Amino acid sequence: MFADYLSQEQTIAAAISTTIDIQASPHAVWDVLTDFAAYRDWNPFMNRIEGVPEVGTKLVVHMSPPGGRGMTFKPTVLAATPGRELRWLGTLGVRGLFDGEHSFVLTANADGTTHLSHCERFTGVLVALFKSTLNNSHAGFEAFNSALKQRVETAHLPR
Repeated sequence: MFADYLSQEQTIAAAISTTIDIQASPHAVWDVLTDFAAYRDWNPFMNRIEGVPEVGTKLVVHMSPPGGRGMTFKPTVLAATPGRELRWLGTLGVRGLFDGEHSFVLTANADGTTHLSHCERFTGVLVALFKSTLNNSHAGFEAFNSALKQRVETAHLPR
């Protein structure tokens, strides 16, 4: 496979890393984060996700980065630990061209709130070509975080 021939030096990497604290438990955040059917009601960045958050399954993610073109991709879920982590890997064609590992990590704070770390690491020989899209995506991550916080904090979900 093509990716097997790429050395670490030939693979370009970029990352988006954002965080936010949410006034709710990790399980309350998880419930909203994984309620994909409701995304179109509150999510300005990922308008729709089809599928279930289970390891090994494929999702269909419809995304609209601010100032960018809408796109759809089909990542594979790598981790889905309720109240802790949701992570998936999307690729453009074959692995090694343009891969994105997207993660949501939920950490309980001592006061009962949740720290969300929302990141994506991009690798592959085509990363440099998508640099402007990645810059737009950072604003999308921030918008997602703010909207998730508002949705969770106003939902008053019991846990």
